[in-house]
Amino acid sequence: LSTGEQHLQAVCDRFTLELDLSPEKPPVVNGRDGISAKGAGAGQASHYISFTRLGTRGTLEANKNTQTVRGLAWMDHEYFSEQLNKNLTGWDWFAIQLDNNEELMLYRLRTKSGEPDPYSSGTFVDRDGSAHFLDAAQFSLSPGATWHSNHSGALYPVAWSIAVPSLQLSLSQQTGLEDQELYTPGSVSPSYWEGAVTYKGERQGRAIAGVGYLEMTGYGQPLRFGE
Repeated sequence: LSTGEQHLQAVCDRFTLELDLSPEKPPVVNGRDGISAKGAGAGQASHYISFTRLGTRGTLEANKNTQTVRGLAWMDHEYFSEQLNKNLTGWDWFAIQLDNNEELMLYRLRTKSGEPDPYSSGTFVDRDGSAHFLDAAQFSLSPGATWHSNHSGALYPVAWSIAVPSLQLSLSQQTGLEDQELYTPGSVSPSYWEGAVTYKGERQGRAIAGVGYLEMTGYGQPLRFGE
């Protein structure tokens, strides 16, 4: 792992997946000076490291047929010093790989009033791998069309509009599969939505597209922090 290269294997009754991941950019340390603040309280922070563009190759074996697969992956590793603020009910987190070799990570912490928490933030990664911190005032996340889960009863916004004016970047997000909820009845972990999404938009006046991963928590029931 000293070079960031990784090998992943998943095996079940129906398929076997093996992947080799190799970083195309250096790791990103999110936040300011290596600290990703999540609140004003002492210790309400995390260390948060990302590999935002991992070249991926491997094989998928299913029904006795083996196919070669290739693509891009993203890996996050985050660990906290303590739980989040009690005033928070959940978050919306976006990992975006654009087709011009740039990446964007954004997260919005949601308060009980429904407003975004000022400690929401993000990171923009340019073509050469340099990372740029974005505070909550530098971007906007606007929910659009929703999907209702018949499993949990939650109503999730599965379409979003994203704007980062300082980067001259605007994106419209959609998903080809609305039901990507992780339904966890009887678990200590509440159900939440986590899955693949696509993007179209403009960057500095030019058309752009991308793919990504979206995680949304606290829509079925508020998450309980610090209790």
